[in-house]
Amino acid sequence: MRFFGVVRDVPRTVRPLAFGAFLNGVVSFTFVYLFVYLTGPRELTVPQAGVIAGIGGVGLVAGNFTGGWFGDHYGHRRMLLTGALVGGTALATLPVLPVAAMYGVLPLAQYAAGVVRVANSALVAVSVPEGGRRQSFALVRAAGNAAFAIGPPLGALIAARFSYDWLFVADGLGTLLFAGYAAMVLPARGTAHNRPVRAPGAPGLWRELRARPAVLILLAAILCVDLVYRQQYSTLPVFLTEHGRSAQFYGWLLSINGGLILLLELPAAHALRRRASLSIVGTGLLLVGLGYAVLIPGAGALFAVTMMASLTAGEILYKTTATAYVADQAPGHAQGRFQSLYAGASISGQVLAPPLGGALYAAAPGLLWPVCAVLAGGAGAAVLAARRLRGPVREKAPAPAPERQAQPG
Repeated sequence: MRFFGVVRDVPRTVRPLAFGAFLNGVVSFTFVYLFVYLTGPRELTVPQAGVIAGIGGVGLVAGNFTGGWFGDHYGHRRMLLTGALVGGTALATLPVLPVAAMYGVLPLAQYAAGVVRVANSALVAVSVPEGGRRQSFALVRAAGNAAFAIGPPLGALIAARFSYDWLFVADGLGTLLFAGYAAMVLPARGTAHNRPVRAPGAPGLWRELRARPAVLILLAAILCVDLVYRQQYSTLPVFLTEHGRSAQFYGWLLSINGGLILLLELPAAHALRRRASLSIVGTGLLLVGLGYAVLIPGAGALFAVTMMASLTAGEILYKTTATAYVADQAPGHAQGRFQSLYAGASISGQVLAPPLGGALYAAAPGLLWPVCAVLAGGAGAAVLAARRLRGPVREKAPAPAPERQAQPG
């Protein structure tokens, strides 16, 4: 009941966006099985599959970093619909394309997915006045996490009952269905959803960022921490396996992470809504570092569970709060680009974490977790220190805002 009470406090304009994120997330399961598909039905070698998957990841990161520019110039609703249409069409046609075409079509689909992700965040930011964004972003993240709990098992069922080719068809058609849903629920005229902000003579992006040094520090910290955070999906399972832990044990660890986030992130965002953002973010990053420090003595079950609990607590504190902080600090004419910078930083580890973490683990296994702990701890300390910096928008603990439609931008 407490959960539904928190949801009722989120502005009505955000609820369709959260449901759209859930709908899109449920069908976005192909990336989980991409490598298996490429090395199985497509009969590619592991290096070939690695190259295709890698450039797809680069496309995703590039879409996150650049999608906000398009939204600021052409409208966030328009870019969400365009990204969903392009991505859905590309995925649905992928099974019938020759392998050579996949080197171009897959990164295009991933780029479009990155644009959709940024556009959705920007739409939340322009639809909610400052003071209510933390709860709103938490609801959208909760919807995405709930979708991830459903999507991979659903994808496995489709692959087992039909074929891996049908995974891409289902993902593509589902993404197109999401585009149709978004076109219906997001007003096309007369709202902040669609109108780009025209600000002739407004300062450029770099000038706006320099005027907000705390935002620059936060973005650098998120970039650093995401490299550390995503070791749980690359080197952590290798570490646990080499220390006698089963794949099932690793799966249960991830279940702890997902379950705690679904249960606690939205209530935590509501409970801490009056607390200063950078204090919450900095504490969250420190908890990520602490989690990896717990693994330094070994891979015992208690160490591993404690690590995951600390990592999850840190994620609950920093991810939603940092997203909302960047939105609150962004000038109206650059909201999309600010969201792009944050989105790109927050997903960069998906490309960087496996090769960098894997190389360090292969060269000096005992150094990986201390380095992760130091990097995340340093990032957290930098964000806490940034509280003393001043910019055009002074950091303060926001008060709850009344529900209303925000002005464009």
